[in-house]
Amino acid sequence: MTHFGIICPPYSGHINPLAALGRELRSRGHKITFLQIPDVESKVRSEGLDFYPLGMSIYKRGELAKTLQQLTQLSGIEALNYSVNFCKLITEIICKDAPNAIKFLGIEALLVDQLEPVGETVAEFLKIPFICVSSGQVIHRRVDVPPFFTGWSYKKTWWARLGNQAFYYILDRSCESILQVINQYRRKWNLSDYPEIYASYSKLAHISQQPAAFDFPCPNLPAHFHYIAPFRNASPRAVSFPFERLTGQPLIYASLGSIQNTKDDIFHKIAAACADLDVQLVITHGGGMSAEAVQKLPGSPLVVEYAPQLEVLSKASLTITHGGLNTVLDSLSYGVPLVAIPITFEQPGTGARIRWTKTGEVIPLKKLTIPRLRRAIKKVLTEESYSKNALKIKNAIAQSGGVKRAADIVEQAINSNPATSLPLRAYPKSTFKSI
Repeated sequence: MTHFGIICPPYSGHINPLAALGRELRSRGHKITFLQIPDVESKVRSEGLDFYPLGMSIYKRGELAKTLQQLTQLSGIEALNYSVNFCKLITEIICKDAPNAIKFLGIEALLVDQLEPVGETVAEFLKIPFICVSSGQVIHRRVDVPPFFTGWSYKKTWWARLGNQAFYYILDRSCESILQVINQYRRKWNLSDYPEIYASYSKLAHISQQPAAFDFPCPNLPAHFHYIAPFRNASPRAVSFPFERLTGQPLIYASLGSIQNTKDDIFHKIAAACADLDVQLVITHGGGMSAEAVQKLPGSPLVVEYAPQLEVLSKASLTITHGGLNTVLDSLSYGVPLVAIPITFEQPGTGARIRWTKTGEVIPLKKLTIPRLRRAIKKVLTEESYSKNALKIKNAIAQSGGVKRAADIVEQAINSNPATSLPLRAYPKSTFKSI
């Protein structure tokens, strides 16, 4: 069996799907260890998996919470730019500490989130196999596909391709400091420079939890690329919910994810838009709202800090979301159409795919008003086309094999790689040391 290390961004939206994949692999006899900053140790262990801390010598505990708090006050490009410095720090920590940690723990292969690309560099340096996993929106880095952080639709025109190319250039310039750290270590380790950010160089397998049915056309992908579907299985974390308080009215589920959940004004507009409709609104805010803010919400929504998302969505008629990929895919897994209010990061791109698949309505944050939101809610609830299109995605997801298929691909890729047939003890003993 194989000891897999997982390197992903220290955010719940990435940890959760990779934890599901890790649990599936562990059920098959493999060993799984997450490698990240100590702030996410309790989160990882609550998902039932092993954890090893990085950055103990340079990372200040609590820095993640401070960064997330600041990000809740920002949106759009401002949020993207602010996150770069923290991403640069994480990149430095992984480069500095991950190689020794991997050797010390006896990790034989890496599962690397596409949005933590330095993991691939560490694997190359150690000459161990690695598999790229897109737990967020898959990034193809092709000029015929709009960049993941834009709200553009897919168009087969020369000017659309030019615009895509220009914005990928802007992305690379914005993330230049991260790329510089990666390439600094690549040169130190006698590896060629990366010319761009977030372009996977895995040759064994690249697995996306985004189904092909929820993406723009992207023909001629390499044989080792695999669209799957959401990575989901039972988490050991138990989340209670007052199901007895559900009224039987059409249920609207509203969530702004784990980072944008302090935006009281958006929750207020959602509640106001639903207040006069014959629906029951369920809001989950992940601890982002104060009791006072909850009391001020219009109407009588059922408000909880956390909810068992899949169980609630199985009863829902509509989801209102910021466009986080996990919530969108969970909704579509149950054929639930959407109203999206993209805020930052990949959310505009997810919104663009909602438009493309006609599975919901999208309202840009700057244009969000209560009347406009109410109209969108009514439209999605009453026009059958949205539910029919959501059901098409549901069927595609149901046929994809999900996390079990993803684990099959991981095992097949690792078993076909000659490097994994070598005994792990092939690492020179001098390279093993405690961190």
